[in-house]
Amino acid sequence: MPRNYKELKVWQKSYQLYMDLDKVTKTFPEKDGFGLTSQMIKAAQSITSNIAKGYRRKTTSEYLRSLYVAYRSTCELEMQIILSGDLGYLNQRILSILHGDICEVEKMLRAEIKSIENKQLDT
Repeated sequence: MPRNYKELKVWQKSYQLYMDLDKVTKTFPEKDGFGLTSQMIKAAQSITSNIAKGYRRKTTSEYLRSLYVAYRSTCELEMQIILSGDLGYLNQRILSILHGDICEVEKMLRAEIKSIENKQLDT
Protein backbone atom coordinates (compact mmCIF):
# COMPACT_ATOMS: atom_id res chain seq x y z
CA MET A 1 0.00 0.00 0.00
CA PRO A 2 1.32 3.46 -0.85
CA ARG A 3 2.73 5.49 2.03
CA ASN A 4 1.05 8.68 0.87
CA TYR A 5 -2.24 9.48 -0.87
CA LYS A 6 -0.26 11.34 -3.58
CA GLU A 7 1.11 7.97 -4.68
CA LEU A 8 -2.40 6.68 -5.42
CA LYS A 9 -3.00 6.62 -9.18
CA VAL A 10 -6.65 7.55 -8.67
CA TRP A 11 -5.65 10.64 -6.72
CA GLN A 12 -3.09 11.60 -9.38
CA LYS A 13 -5.66 11.22 -12.17
CA SER A 14 -8.34 13.14 -10.28
CA TYR A 15 -5.86 15.91 -9.44
CA GLN A 16 -4.93 16.25 -13.11
CA LEU A 17 -8.63 16.37 -13.97
CA TYR A 18 -9.06 19.20 -11.46
CA MET A 19 -6.16 21.13 -13.00
CA ASP A 20 -7.58 20.64 -16.51
CA LEU A 21 -11.04 21.78 -15.38
CA ASP A 22 -9.57 24.87 -13.77
CA LYS A 23 -8.08 25.88 -17.12
CA VAL A 24 -11.16 24.99 -19.16
CA THR A 25 -13.69 26.76 -16.94
CA LYS A 26 -11.76 30.01 -17.29
CA THR A 27 -13.02 30.08 -20.88
CA PHE A 28 -16.69 29.87 -19.86
CA PRO A 29 -18.77 32.94 -20.71
CA GLU A 30 -19.22 35.63 -18.07
CA LYS A 31 -22.98 35.11 -18.17
CA ASP A 32 -22.38 31.82 -16.34
CA GLY A 33 -21.92 34.03 -13.30
CA PHE A 34 -19.51 31.41 -11.98
CA GLY A 35 -22.48 29.20 -11.04
CA LEU A 36 -21.63 26.18 -13.14
CA THR A 37 -17.92 26.96 -12.98
CA SER A 38 -18.03 27.05 -9.19
CA GLN A 39 -20.01 23.80 -8.98
CA MET A 40 -17.58 22.01 -11.30
CA ILE A 41 -14.54 23.18 -9.38
CA LYS A 42 -16.14 22.21 -6.05
CA ALA A 43 -17.02 18.73 -7.35
CA ALA A 44 -13.48 18.22 -8.69
CA GLN A 45 -12.02 19.41 -5.37
CA SER A 46 -14.33 17.04 -3.53
CA ILE A 47 -12.97 14.09 -5.48
CA THR A 48 -9.31 14.81 -4.73
CA SER A 49 -9.94 15.98 -1.17
CA ASN A 50 -12.01 12.96 -0.17
CA ILE A 51 -9.46 10.54 -1.58
CA ALA A 52 -6.73 12.35 0.37
CA LYS A 53 -8.53 12.72 3.68
CA GLY A 54 -10.00 9.23 3.46
CA TYR A 55 -6.57 7.75 3.00
CA ARG A 56 -5.52 9.26 6.32
CA ARG A 57 -8.53 7.91 8.22
CA LYS A 58 -7.96 5.48 11.04
CA THR A 59 -10.27 2.71 9.83
CA THR A 60 -10.94 1.03 6.53
CA SER A 61 -14.66 1.78 6.80
CA GLU A 62 -13.90 5.51 7.13
CA TYR A 63 -11.67 5.33 4.06
CA LEU A 64 -14.45 3.55 2.16
CA ARG A 65 -16.95 6.25 3.14
CA SER A 66 -14.62 8.90 1.78
CA LEU A 67 -14.16 6.97 -1.46
CA TYR A 68 -17.93 6.74 -1.87
CA VAL A 69 -18.20 10.52 -1.38
CA ALA A 70 -15.49 10.99 -4.02
CA TYR A 71 -17.37 8.63 -6.35
CA ARG A 72 -20.61 10.57 -5.91
CA SER A 73 -18.70 13.73 -6.75
CA THR A 74 -17.51 12.15 -10.01
CA CYS A 75 -21.13 11.51 -10.94
CA GLU A 76 -22.00 15.13 -10.14
CA LEU A 77 -19.05 16.39 -12.17
CA GLU A 78 -19.94 14.18 -15.11
CA MET A 79 -23.42 15.71 -15.21
CA GLN A 80 -21.92 19.22 -15.07
CA ILE A 81 -19.54 18.41 -17.93
CA ILE A 82 -22.47 17.17 -20.03
CA LEU A 83 -24.42 20.33 -19.19
CA SER A 84 -21.43 22.49 -20.13
CA GLY A 85 -21.32 20.81 -23.52
CA ASP A 86 -25.06 21.19 -24.07
CA LEU A 87 -24.81 24.89 -23.20
CA GLY A 88 -22.04 25.29 -25.75
CA TYR A 89 -19.37 26.15 -23.17
CA LEU A 90 -17.16 23.24 -24.28
CA ASN A 91 -16.30 22.21 -27.82
CA GLN A 92 -16.71 18.57 -28.78
CA ARG A 93 -12.99 17.76 -28.52
CA ILE A 94 -12.61 19.13 -24.98
CA LEU A 95 -15.93 17.59 -23.96
CA SER A 96 -14.77 14.19 -25.17
CA ILE A 97 -11.42 14.46 -23.35
CA LEU A 98 -13.04 15.53 -20.07
CA HIS A 99 -15.71 12.87 -20.33
CA GLY A 100 -13.04 10.22 -20.89
CA ASP A 101 -11.03 11.48 -17.93
CA ILE A 102 -14.01 11.52 -15.57
CA CYS A 103 -15.02 8.02 -16.68
CA GLU A 104 -11.49 6.82 -15.97
CA VAL A 105 -11.55 8.34 -12.47
CA GLU A 106 -14.97 6.72 -11.83
CA LYS A 107 -13.62 3.35 -12.97
CA MET A 108 -10.53 3.69 -10.78
CA LEU A 109 -12.63 4.63 -7.75
CA ARG A 110 -15.00 1.69 -8.31
CA ALA A 111 -11.99 -0.64 -8.52
CA GLU A 112 -10.47 0.77 -5.32
CA ILE A 113 -13.81 0.48 -3.49
CA LYS A 114 -14.34 -3.08 -4.70
CA SER A 115 -10.81 -4.08 -3.74
CA ILE A 116 -11.22 -2.73 -0.21
CA GLU A 117 -14.67 -4.28 0.22
CA ASN A 118 -13.34 -7.66 -0.94
CA LYS A 119 -10.46 -7.45 1.55
CA GLN A 120 -12.95 -6.74 4.33
CA LEU A 121 -14.97 -9.83 3.35
CA ASP A 122 -11.82 -11.97 3.42
CA THR A 123 -10.96 -11.00 6.99
